[in-house]
Amino acid sequence: MIIVTGAAGFIGSNIIAALNERGRGDILAVDNAEIPAETLHLHALKVQSFLARPDLPAWLEKNARAVDGIIHMGACSDTTQSDRAFMLSNNTDYTRKLWDFCAHHQKRFVYASSAATYGDGSLGYDDAADPKRLKPLNLYGESKQLFDLFALEQKQTPLGWAGLKFFNVYGPRENHKGRMASVAFHSFNQIRETGKVRLFKSDRPGIPDGGQQRDFIYVNDCVAAILHFFNAPPERTAGLFNVGTGKARSFADLGQAVFDALKLEPNIEYIEMPADLKGKYQYFTQASVEKLRASGFTQPFHTLEAGVADYLQHLNSPQRRRDAENGAD
Repeated sequence: MIIVTGAAGFIGSNIIAALNERGRGDILAVDNAEIPAETLHLHALKVQSFLARPDLPAWLEKNARAVDGIIHMGACSDTTQSDRAFMLSNNTDYTRKLWDFCAHHQKRFVYASSAATYGDGSLGYDDAADPKRLKPLNLYGESKQLFDLFALEQKQTPLGWAGLKFFNVYGPRENHKGRMASVAFHSFNQIRETGKVRLFKSDRPGIPDGGQQRDFIYVNDCVAAILHFFNAPPERTAGLFNVGTGKARSFADLGQAVFDALKLEPNIEYIEMPADLKGKYQYFTQASVEKLRASGFTQPFHTLEAGVADYLQHLNSPQRRRDAENGAD
């Protein structure tokens, strides 16, 4: 049995879809029971059972022999969250419990770290560099950084483990994320509602409005990397790895890609950056992917244009519209 936490969320539900395509239905889906609307992301997917997040540690101790490993995507990913005790309990301490189980019982463990651990990028985005030097800009990044450091210090480790630093992921099944959904998702909806895309102005000299750059990765590529690490030889995959394309693109490029996919003339409006993001906003991210490739992951990444076109085809599909009426993406 494979355990997927954050199963009803964005990346988690796409992992389950990919496992189903590979013939795996022996999946324990774990997520927050108090937000049942998100379970609609699982409505067309095959899982063996669903378990509330707080119940997982006790369940593991009773069912250890049935578990192949854990793919841990569950976390609070709100970069504006200000409750430090909540963030560390939810993201750091809970992950330690799952690590301890996998280390003790020698199970596979793949978990979501984040590119947010790199902070403002002044120290680069090299997953081979000393992570102790990094200074995250927010509590979300700090919570991920603290667990990364914990994992690297452990002498007893899971059978195979990897902490994956996801860059800017976009794609199907992210509609429930609200403000935290991708710019591609928001752009599509803005065009549908107003005919234009709204992007943040730049407040840094030398960087034009819309010139902020991110490493955008399509969720299908992200999931392929996750399953690679879950199945690859342990000796090649223990450690922290970036999961990005290795190429930064501007938000203006992303807006253009959305208009091109919809066969519309671009109409972009630049707006002031919200006060709660100033000083905490990454102006450039670009994953170093040498370690990812050295681990044996050879699949090519979607270009921004190809990924956006595929995603918008999904958003425009009749099935997606039916799903949206039921609260799912």
